Amino acid sequence: MVEHTVFTLSQVTQHKSKKDCWLVIDGRVLNVTKFLEDHPGGEEVLLESAGKDATQEFKDIGHSNSAKNLLLKHQVGVLQGYTFKNDADVQVASTEEPTKKEMSAFVIKDDRMPKYAALVEFFVPLVVAGSYFSYRYLTTGSSMV
Repeated sequence: MVEHTVFTLSQVTQHKSKKDCWLVIDGRVLNVTKFLEDHPGGEEVLLESAGKDATQEFKDIGHSNSAKNLLLKHQVGVLQGYTFKNDADVQVASTEEPTKKEMSAFVIKDDRMPKYAALVEFFVPLVVAGSYFSYRYLTTGSSMV
């Protein structure tokens, strides 16, 4: 195993500003200062967890494998007294910075609308408007005769 610098939680709590932001996830001490602007959830999310153990918050969100790989990139050490479990879920593809900054995401859209419903939404207002203008035309035209 690779040797890391060991930090206590009290040492990590000294790094909780926008210019010096550290946090702990799964026993890894992370310096996320440079990542604040790039975090998809906004820098406020990281600043709320600065200087703390943010493992539970990280797991509650359900981060992707690429997010888990970023942990290793920002790791500056380990938390004192933490025993590492099997890290099979963290697979490091590359620790190099990608040449092009991209964000990938997918959206699950649950509100599938049948095709006929789209047609109804389009034609019903046309029929109503046509009926209204026909009525107006017929009623104003007959009173002038």
